[in-house]
Amino acid sequence: MPQYYFDLKDRNGTTVDEEGLTLRDLQAAQNEAALALGVMARDAAITALDGVEQMEIEVRDDDGPVMLVRFSFEISRKKQS
Repeated sequence: MPQYYFDLKDRNGTTVDEEGLTLRDLQAAQNEAALALGVMARDAAITALDGVEQMEIEVRDDDGPVMLVRFSFEISRKKQS
């Protein structure tokens, strides 16, 4: 089974995945990236005050990049508490 690596990119920079995961195929890698991005988005939405957040996961295998999964959202407050 192939080994996939998930490099995380957000406003704080890039975290390179050195370990990776052994998954059955590219669809399984896509599912893993989407789930991880959902967790990242939830955490960012809790701490964000205003502005645009963009985060992405570049999925690669031993031969190089195979997929980019990106998520962005914007918080625009109309009133401050």
